[in-house]
Amino acid sequence: MNPTIEQLQTLCAIAQAAGQHIMDVYAQDFASWQKDDASPLTEADLRADRCIRAGLESAFPGIFIWSEESISTGTRHAETFFLVDPLDGTKEFVQRSGEFTVNIALIHQGQPVAGVVLAPATGELFYAAQGLGAWQSQANEATGALALRVAPARSGAPLRVLGSRSHGGPALAAWLAQLPLAHDFVAAGSSLKFCRIAQGQADIYPRFGPTSQWDTAAAQCVLEQAGGHVYDFAGQRLRYGLQRPILNPEFLAVGDAQWLQNLTPLQATTQHP
Repeated sequence: MNPTIEQLQTLCAIAQAAGQHIMDVYAQDFASWQKDDASPLTEADLRADRCIRAGLESAFPGIFIWSEESISTGTRHAETFFLVDPLDGTKEFVQRSGEFTVNIALIHQGQPVAGVVLAPATGELFYAAQGLGAWQSQANEATGALALRVAPARSGAPLRVLGSRSHGGPALAAWLAQLPLAHDFVAAGSSLKFCRIAQGQADIYPRFGPTSQWDTAAAQCVLEQAGGHVYDFAGQRLRYGLQRPILNPEFLAVGDAQWLQNLTPLQATTQHP
């Protein structure tokens, strides 16, 4: 299944409309509260979710939508569906770091075949689809879209490692400590970590601790279409599905796969249900 450029542009427009709702809330004093899983929730999450759901239902009628904040009615057996995180990085949003995103992915037979990642605070828009490649554009700039391609592995250069600004802990520290390569580490928020690798600005993102399917699908599509890879610690490509667990396994997002040949075998520290 290869989405058309028109369908991808529609997804971009839906994400940008949701981003405007988010920034309207961001410009005000706003409250946050905790969901049952202790993650934060704001009015921006809910407004963006309503906007995205309305847009998808209008443009792609009949396709199941699984969002962090809502889910379509009906049976959950579709091979083709949307995975949505209306505001990825709510902690970053509350802290006003600017590193939060809108994520919209189209899944077909377990794989993301289209993905849009918008950073509303910076205007960065990343989008990709199977057969169309990966692209970046910038709001309010006259220049056209820029094709994305991961950076090749560089002999003798330090490995550029990205990690979560809000998560990580001892497992990440232990992974970094046993790296056989010199490395530079930079913390970043939300799904932008995948996109920085797709831009060629970083090489690898090891993720320890839980992420949900909607956290990763859109950005995985961007990275993979830019020539990168996302593997769990068993070496399998990260997959998605309505019947699969909400939580992903721990994983490595990497640009040039050659980097993996230079690393000692790495094992996940925990197993998620």
